Amino acid sequence: MVDIDTPPRFSRLPEPLVGALRELARTRRLLVALDFDGTLAPEVDDPEKARALPEAHAAVIRLSKLRNTRVALVSGRALDSLERVAEAPDDVLLVGSHGIEIRLDNPGDEVPLDTGEIRRVEVLGTVLGGVADSLDDVWLEPKPAGFALHTRLATEENSRIAHVVARTEAASALEDLTVREGKNVLEFSVRSTTKGEAIEHLRRYVDADAVFYAGDDVTDEDAFAALGADDFGLKSGPGTTLAAFRVPGPTDVAAVLSLLADLRDGDVHEQ
Repeated sequence: MVDIDTPPRFSRLPEPLVGALRELARTRRLLVALDFDGTLAPEVDDPEKARALPEAHAAVIRLSKLRNTRVALVSGRALDSLERVAEAPDDVLLVGSHGIEIRLDNPGDEVPLDTGEIRRVEVLGTVLGGVADSLDDVWLEPKPAGFALHTRLATEENSRIAHVVARTEAASALEDLTVREGKNVLEFSVRSTTKGEAIEHLRRYVDADAVFYAGDDVTDEDAFAALGADDFGLKSGPGTTLAAFRVPGPTDVAAVLSLLADLRDGDVHEQ
């Protein structure tokens, strides 16, 4: 029996968003691509303790089981870290390190670093390690093609110093580095890839007619920029964005994904 005093879980969502989601649900082949931290999972001080909200995780599972629907997680995390925290089934595609690492349906999709890149990563580690060691509550996370300098727990002053010194010394030691600034993190990579490039690769791989993408950080703007007229971009949280729609945070992202699964289930994509 339906409790008429209980509003549907998507009733708090803006009507234009719900209407656009209804149209998207009719897409023949749909790719649902999702950032993890700040989108499916609330931000936490220890990245390894991050977990998707239960409703978000359940919606991901539901969507991944629907016909002509593929789900992908697209993260700045290293792939092994993403695998641990996401706890996603094998049929969910995974993209780590902004596209440098990728787990598709077959093993061996990752493009390994060459000898020159490995040496550059070693030099970068020495430089950034010195910066992290010199400041309280600043720490370095190794990634396959570089490092992430985390300042979430540092004071505002130490965070500012870490960012300025790291940029300066890394640029002095190595040319042609890719530097990305996110929420309380500065990422350095010897190989240039973006989430936008990852989205285009996934779009081709699954032969998608449309893409749903949700993200919360500055690096997700590359993914939003790669979306076309038939796609759907959802920004989680505050900040300037190219996404057409916005919700306050992971709780509402979970509601959007649950509604998409409801709308998609048994719709025209089955034909």
